[in-house]
Amino acid sequence: MAVYSIAFVFYAVDLANRSGDGAAVRPEIDAKGKTVVRSRSLRIGFALTVLGFVLHLAATLLRGIAAERVPFANMYEFALTATTAIIAIFLFMQFFVDVRFLGALVTGLTVLFLGVSKVNFYRPIVPLPPALDTYWLVIHILVAVLAVGFMTLSFGLSVLQLMQTKRENAAKAGQNALSFLRSFPNAIRLEDLAYRMAIIGFVFWTFTLIAGSIWAERAWSRYWGWDTKEVWTLVIWVLYAGFIHARATRGWRGTRSAWLSIVAYSAVIFNFTIVNVFFKGLHAYSGL
Repeated sequence: MAVYSIAFVFYAVDLANRSGDGAAVRPEIDAKGKTVVRSRSLRIGFALTVLGFVLHLAATLLRGIAAERVPFANMYEFALTATTAIIAIFLFMQFFVDVRFLGALVTGLTVLFLGVSKVNFYRPIVPLPPALDTYWLVIHILVAVLAVGFMTLSFGLSVLQLMQTKRENAAKAGQNALSFLRSFPNAIRLEDLAYRMAIIGFVFWTFTLIAGSIWAERAWSRYWGWDTKEVWTLVIWVLYAGFIHARATRGWRGTRSAWLSIVAYSAVIFNFTIVNVFFKGLHAYSGL
């Protein structure tokens, strides 16, 4: 977590440099004809993110080795695994599109999630409850954490889209606002990226529902029981389906599209925190 915190500081310095005269942030054209931003702070921040991910992955694997099972048994272990997936997907996307501009948001959220989980959700290693001792749990949680990783990137892009839209509107009116976004992709590009990340996350979340239903049948002899967690998993699926459908067929673009994405991700956070902590049911495996 400390490495991610330092990386966040360098990403923040990069953003501050972008707000200035731009001397420390130089847009250039690479060998493929793409515009890239050369920034020492950005490079250091990204390198620290890679280092943090290696340590983060090692900690997750060691937790699993110590427990002699996959680390999915409680909220702390899920948070540890999910944040690993968020950083992994962030780094993986770099092979296809330069998303380092999301570095401050991604590392900031990761530090926040890990900090809250360590303080409030940490639990010692315990054996799995009988209902969790199945390979369907591995499939169910694995696709869930991958979905959350892509949804987190989609959320970050949607937040930046709203900010970039505000900056572009201010620029048209001759005003100077959010100047650090000048070297970021425009609002349309950010919206397209958010939409693509949401689609991938939605596909994984669909498999989460399917695998969870099969697991429920094995554990409780029914595929669906309207348990609180089951309901909120369906709510999240419906929200992202609505976001994708509204943008694809109803022409909901711009700020309306971004707000739908943010609302859908808010449901993900609500499901992990409020539902797990305060609602009781068959899925009450928070360990708290």
